[in-house]
Amino acid sequence: MNSMERVVTALQHKEPDRVPVYPILSGISRKLVNTSYKDWCTNSDICADALYKSVKEFDLDCVVTLIDLSVECDAWGQELIFHENDAPHPNYSNLVVKDIEDYAKIKKVDYRTSKRMMMHIETCKQLVEKANGEFPVVAFVFGPLGVLSMLRNQQDLYLDLYDDPEAVKEAAKQINETLKEYTSALIDTGVSAIMLDTLFSSGSIMSKNMWREMEGHLVKELADLVHERNCLVMIHNCGQKIYFDAQIETMNPIAISFLYPPDDCKDFAECKEKYGDKVTLIGCVTPAKAVIGTDEEWDQECKDQIDVFKKDGGFMLATGCEYPSNASFERAKRMVEIAKTYGKY
Repeated sequence: MNSMERVVTALQHKEPDRVPVYPILSGISRKLVNTSYKDWCTNSDICADALYKSVKEFDLDCVVTLIDLSVECDAWGQELIFHENDAPHPNYSNLVVKDIEDYAKIKKVDYRTSKRMMMHIETCKQLVEKANGEFPVVAFVFGPLGVLSMLRNQQDLYLDLYDDPEAVKEAAKQINETLKEYTSALIDTGVSAIMLDTLFSSGSIMSKNMWREMEGHLVKELADLVHERNCLVMIHNCGQKIYFDAQIETMNPIAISFLYPPDDCKDFAECKEKYGDKVTLIGCVTPAKAVIGTDEEWDQECKDQIDVFKKDGGFMLATGCEYPSNASFERAKRMVEIAKTYGKY
């Protein structure tokens, strides 16, 4: 099987030749083309080349275009701070939304005016061309509430949800209107799936009912658009106690990428039992362990995840979030090798 066949088989909840695998090599891939972090995350030629090289050099079965969480907020003029060895982030001293009154400034914008959105679209286009059907390219999109948190720091946003929920709702709705057109443009590149990052849909941030009220209906609109375009919907959420049930009900995803067990499961084994026939499960190796602990501990966690999730397909071995940008590639190599050997069906 090639990687596309292997992943498609897993998504169909059948057993491929082995467990598909992809440590999420995002910013670290810049090292493969000897470039700066800023150039990697702002230049589509460099980014596409680096991500493609990561697939070929480490024999990954998939690529997810997780560049950073500040891509979409660029469309509303958010100033960013770039770092030499880490992902860019908003300038928290100069946020677009400085107080509750500023939510009214957030309106639907033309995604084509955003250099970073357009860079991501071009990166996906180039990756699809380079992949030539051999492996899936999955475009990563931050959900509307997540984008809003890049314009108004997360702590203040959470307080605003209580002080003036309608203002927050309207701003998130306006953002979502932009995300719909942006997502459609990403689908036009030929990507296999859209992976929506639903950061707030976890017990570590807000209640399930609040998430449904504040974002659930919006990401449903996004997911419906993706389904209507005959593209696959995937979800990424590396929060604790994430809401599998609410997200499956809302978005009908084919797969969920996660780090911790969902809120209604005591462990990964119960997660497999409860949701293994509903969605393909992607994860859940702890990214930080790429730089801490021993090789043996890393290997054991990879094997433990395979033991729990492998049976009957419907599983892809991956880090539960981005592989550390300053780590060695060594443990990524070990993960792939374990999938090829220990992960055989």
